[in-house]
Amino acid sequence: MSSIFNHAIRYYDLNVNPAKKAGTMGMEESKEMLFWTEEEYREFAVAMMDKPLSYYAFEMLYWCGIREGEMLELTPADFDFENKTVTINKSYQRLKGRDVITTPKTKKRNRVVKMPEFLSEEMQDCMKQYYSLKPNDRIFPVTKHYLSHEMDRGCKETGVKRIRIHDLRHSHVSLLIDMGFTVLAISDRVGHESEKITYRYAHLFPSRQTEMAERLNSKREEIQAEENLYEENGEILCQ
Repeated sequence: MSSIFNHAIRYYDLNVNPAKKAGTMGMEESKEMLFWTEEEYREFAVAMMDKPLSYYAFEMLYWCGIREGEMLELTPADFDFENKTVTINKSYQRLKGRDVITTPKTKKRNRVVKMPEFLSEEMQDCMKQYYSLKPNDRIFPVTKHYLSHEMDRGCKETGVKRIRIHDLRHSHVSLLIDMGFTVLAISDRVGHESEKITYRYAHLFPSRQTEMAERLNSKREEIQAEENLYEENGEILCQ
């Protein structure tokens, strides 16, 4: 991209190269990206169990890969426990002392996420702890500051490295990549365009060059074996 703009500067009187101003965003993104392994998250989660609200909030963030604002605006009406799904169609923000509910910026963010069975059961237990929770009440009536404080507490108690709340989303994607899911499947789950998943997480996808070379070698050996068999059969017929 930068070379195209350089060409335009040289031959078409473009004043500046906007690509240079933008910088190497991909490299910066990968450097800043931190995530927990499943073992690190489990250790952290145990420390959260003394506060059920915190525990269930972090469970949703880690095992569904949803955004912090999406989690904070979840209501009982968003859950379908028969099908073990949660609908993501809004986000919560606190602006100038007011609760602000926003709609998804893109169609991709509007999605239905399948929960693992254990998480579906946990969220049912979570809602039972409320005395009178209405369908459109927030399940997690806390702030982003509260969650950040709780993460500080959990990391201090366990010694697990401190990451950002948003990095739990990176941790979920990393887990799915490690489990072998495709870019398309992951992008549908987390509400990202597939090219963004490739762009941001390319360094986490294992290289398949070795597998490709081995399969090409096997294919060549199969062809060679067929040729040898053909030659042997030809000699027999000649005799």
